[in-house]
Amino acid sequence: MRLTVLGCSGSTPGPHEPSSGYLLEAGDFALGVELGNGTLAELYAARDPLTLGGLVFSHLHPDHCADFSALTVLRRWHPDPSVDPRAHRLPVYAPKEAPSRFAAAYAPDREELTRTDLSDIYDFHPLAPGSRRIGPLEVTTFEVNHPPETYGFRFTHGGRTLAYTGDTGVCDSLDALAAGADVLLGEASWTHSDERPSGVHLSGLQLGELAARAGVSRLLITHVAPWTDPQAVLAEARVVFEGDIALVERGASYPV
Repeated sequence: MRLTVLGCSGSTPGPHEPSSGYLLEAGDFALGVELGNGTLAELYAARDPLTLGGLVFSHLHPDHCADFSALTVLRRWHPDPSVDPRAHRLPVYAPKEAPSRFAAAYAPDREELTRTDLSDIYDFHPLAPGSRRIGPLEVTTFEVNHPPETYGFRFTHGGRTLAYTGDTGVCDSLDALAAGADVLLGEASWTHSDERPSGVHLSGLQLGELAARAGVSRLLITHVAPWTDPQAVLAEARVVFEGDIALVERGASYPV
């Protein structure tokens, strides 16, 4: 598997930095993981968006899914007559409200909203804890600790595992999600402080502690907010995790 970062800015886009979005490739199969503000342009730079085999969304905050409407325009209005997205509906794995939420974002006005249905080009699958196959990947879903319905994932292929926290505060399910992963892609939106609200995001310290407990081989830090010093987040994680660790970068690819 290979992970390519389309964007990694937490909560909002940052200067020259799209929000959350990732491309996970296993052989010829490509899975989009999140599609936040500005990430469709980055996906274009990596590969043709029409070649995706599926999309996975941890939750429906805009910084993780805002570019879905732009993808819908592309899939419905691509000028090449040989491209027919309706001939193959793109599988979309997301929280249960995704079909209505994405339709509302795409509809041009309130009147059209009642008639907007995206099921002609997408095949929606509601998420729940458990395992399923997505292409060649074994994907295990965990509910995590974030204000809306939110999930983290384990992606396994060829004996290798990528664990992705999604957005989350500290919770018991994170230990099972990360256990023994070859790569942990983890959010750390801010530095550690007892004044931070619980059940929203991880600090660099908390993410490092998770990686150490889980015995992961490599920790990749993502979702650092634009108003947070990423080097400070990295330094916190390094205090408690002695393994391979890095801040992810837009456009960079990482083997799993």
